[in-house]
Amino acid sequence: MFTGCGTALVTPFQQDLSLDETALRKLVRRQIEAGIDFLVPCGTTGENPTLTRAEHLRIIEITVEEAKGKVPVLGGAGGYNTQEVIELAREVEHLGADGILSVTPYYNKPTQEGLYQHFKAIASAIRIPMILYSVQGRTGVNLEPASLARLAQISNIVGVKEASGNIAQMANVIQQVPETFSVLSGDDAVTLPLIALGGRGLISVVSNEIPAEMTALAKLCLKGDFAGARALQRRYLPLMEINFVESNPIPVKAAMGLMGLLNPFYRLPMCPPRPENLSKIEKVLESLGLLADRRVRVAG
Repeated sequence: MFTGCGTALVTPFQQDLSLDETALRKLVRRQIEAGIDFLVPCGTTGENPTLTRAEHLRIIEITVEEAKGKVPVLGGAGGYNTQEVIELAREVEHLGADGILSVTPYYNKPTQEGLYQHFKAIASAIRIPMILYSVQGRTGVNLEPASLARLAQISNIVGVKEASGNIAQMANVIQQVPETFSVLSGDDAVTLPLIALGGRGLISVVSNEIPAEMTALAKLCLKGDFAGARALQRRYLPLMEINFVESNPIPVKAAMGLMGLLNPFYRLPMCPPRPENLSKIEKVLESLGLLADRRVRVAG
């Protein structure tokens, strides 16, 4: 179900920083029309730490409504309080999401056994599939290959978003988990090597800007056309990289604002990019023809 390219959706806000439901619906429709494989609302790119529980659930509800079964929806449901995550995961399941994405607990730094028990408890509380999210750079804890191999034995834990940035670890994960277990890249720029090693796709930031192109890149990799995938990689690598000139999702929302896809408002502690970085983002978009070719207003 979660193979190919999934978009880690941004969350559009209005000027008063309330949720912009109209823009969100249009962004979801744009993704589906571009052929995206699945959608991932309320992850890090969606500024989920700043969302209320009601907003979090509303975003997933809207995404499910707009997807209309055309593409799967993988709703974010993670945190550092296991019982609260269980309650959230059950609510996400009730809304009709096809699965949940659950990040490793941050700040409290559990052991590998603690991670295993945390994810096991969540998986036992729901019936829908669960993708784990390992991103040590944000959470301070690494979900090690041996722990993933244990977790892969739980029937509804079906994959991992691997964002360690460590290709050797990714290879080790793929070596240890069953072939049916989906290893997805959490970094746009390493999608090609991960799929070459046996991964199944990615959960993407840059597909907020270029959904058709990133879906094509994943499909080319999955069918073994690495020459074609490399051509796309070379063209869009500058965009993948500029999206992290500051903390995600600051650059991608700024870029989408320049493309006319949303009004780039942020909730603190996220804030607009520095002027010199905004200029760099604009130059990359201009070099790719994204400013001229994709200026379609969907917000406000």
